[in-house]
Amino acid sequence: MKFDYDVGIIGAGPAGLAAAIYAARGGLSAVCFEKEVHGGQIINSPEVENYPALGKVSGVEFASALYDQATGFGAEVEYEEILSTDLKGEVKVLRSADREWKVRAAILAGGVQRRKLGCPGEDRLLGRGVSYCATCDGAFFTGKTAAVVGGGNTAVEDALYLATLCEKVYLIHRRQGFRATEAELAKLRGNPKVEFVLDATVAEVRGEDKVESLLIRSTTGGPDRELAVSAVFVAVGLIPGNGQFADQLPLTQDGYLIADENCRTALPRVYAAGDARQKTLRQLVTATADGALAASSAVADLMGDAVL
Repeated sequence: MKFDYDVGIIGAGPAGLAAAIYAARGGLSAVCFEKEVHGGQIINSPEVENYPALGKVSGVEFASALYDQATGFGAEVEYEEILSTDLKGEVKVLRSADREWKVRAAILAGGVQRRKLGCPGEDRLLGRGVSYCATCDGAFFTGKTAAVVGGGNTAVEDALYLATLCEKVYLIHRRQGFRATEAELAKLRGNPKVEFVLDATVAEVRGEDKVESLLIRSTTGGPDRELAVSAVFVAVGLIPGNGQFADQLPLTQDGYLIADENCRTALPRVYAAGDARQKTLRQLVTATADGALAASSAVADLMGDAVL
């Protein structure tokens, strides 16, 4: 059987590119398939400062360096969207609209999409006060006023974290009830820096060059109000792009890929890496670590143990 590559990697974000580096260094031919721009969502971050030993760097700079490193080791990047796969057989088949690739192993690193508010100003001020990751960007707003939107554990945890940095934190939720656990909510209710804004949605993110305020709309017919904030952290959910694998691989109730500690899935020579897989922490450092683990597992499975 003639294969196009040893390893086909779906996604060229941090997890996918890190996997390409480790696969190539392990002696495998590797290709990343990316439907948009390499780098993933990190390219929308104006500054990354929590990647160990790296210091401060822009998301674009980080992604570019990762791409250069991967291609420098011989990995390739194809700007094609993989629309369907056949992962169960000895040959793993990845198909775009125009062609298909046969690979010996597949790494699924397609990431997630952040669920958006869908209001005016959100996209325009992304990276200038609009963020989807409090642990990534919260430190930029130390001593300022911020808002968190959402009612799940992530939103509550974000608000708790921001309260350690910010002067004041609003938690905005569209109803009275929360999906978050009562234990986490109790911590938040006892924090004097946090104010709950309930039965409310964000109708508009306002500001010229950066976030300056939010237009808050009542869900119960009350009057609109405006909150002066320097940042809004959106925590209304994630959308994993794993639907096409549902008939081949087990997924969690929320649609995340299930894999072991070495990123192996239930199918031989199929691995899951990055935000698309079930995990507790979705950060740049865990994405690249997943990519390294998945590729190292592929090297071991295809070639036997190797020094990477």
